[in-house]
Amino acid sequence: MVVKSNPHVLTYQDEVLADGSLRRSFSDGRYEWRRRLPDGRVEWQDSQGYAGIDELLGDGIIKRTFNNGQVIYAREQGYGRTLWHGGRVLTVNQTSFSGRVGMILASMGAGFLLGALVPPPEFLSPEEEEMLRQKALQQQQTGYGSDGGIGGGGVDTDWDSSYSDDSAIQYEPVEQGSEFDSDDIGDLDVGDFG
Repeated sequence: MVVKSNPHVLTYQDEVLADGSLRRSFSDGRYEWRRRLPDGRVEWQDSQGYAGIDELLGDGIIKRTFNNGQVIYAREQGYGRTLWHGGRVLTVNQTSFSGRVGMILASMGAGFLLGALVPPPEFLSPEEEEMLRQKALQQQQTGYGSDGGIGGGGVDTDWDSSYSDDSAIQYEPVEQGSEFDSDDIGDLDVGDFG
């Protein structure tokens, strides 16, 4: 399945804090604080009071578990792009492109020159999740996940934004006043994205 209509694009930038955690700033004015847990999952909390855990499964699938037990899925699209809510919301990491390229990608449209967008699953069984975890583990052991992946574009690690050289990141202010805000999707709040 491929996304047929243009999703709403929401950009973000990451700032590495002194304690090693991240502050993620979204173009709609929201913030999220993220930190990696010892098991590799990412704990997050946002400026609207939502919190939970993100887990990167195989094939670029991200499992987001809210503290209330609700689960949603996202899919990494490569090039700092993550598709959420059945393909309705696309987050673009401007930090990956020093801001300008990320904004250019966002303004040109979600799939422009970067291939088709593949939506995340709406639901996965525990068995399917475990199969994806095993696949991710196998990819890590063979090195596949670091330079292969979805559509040949590679699966990046923007879902947690763990950087090896923080000094190379150029931060720019996040634009305010987006047409979209998290209230537009009701109880399935995107929370933070990856």
